[in-house]
Amino acid sequence: MSEPTNVFQQARKHVKTGNLSFLTKQVTEWKKLTQLIQPLLPQPEHWQVACYEYGVLTITGENQAMISQLGYLQKQYISQLSQLDELKALQKIHVRLRVKTRPDNKPIQTLKQITPATQDMLRNAASFVSDPKLSQALLRLASNKT
Repeated sequence: MSEPTNVFQQARKHVKTGNLSFLTKQVTEWKKLTQLIQPLLPQPEHWQVACYEYGVLTITGENQAMISQLGYLQKQYISQLSQLDELKALQKIHVRLRVKTRPDNKPIQTLKQITPATQDMLRNAASFVSDPKLSQALLRLASNKT
């Protein structure tokens, strides 16, 4: 079996620029790989290539069930993906959970004021509750203090 080639081996031809050009090339290659593998992996999921080095493809997904499925069926996916020219040396797939991101990173809106009617209901509920901690929490909520 031949040694896998490191596609991202840095050439010493360029002047050092803090490895920015090298990292940019890596990210570009991983984006291309992401587009290639996306339709071949379990759906519906938005897979992303995080790394491909020494025959190990590291990809991320947001759905734990899809990640588990890919992990269990890894051998079948390796045989399918290794037919692509870019992944001929593929030997193993590492699948990691990616944290879901909210669109536009907008802050979650919180309710600032409780209506007077709701405050009265909370105070009345607090008077009926026998648990002192719960009663105190309801009173705090009714007074809009956190």
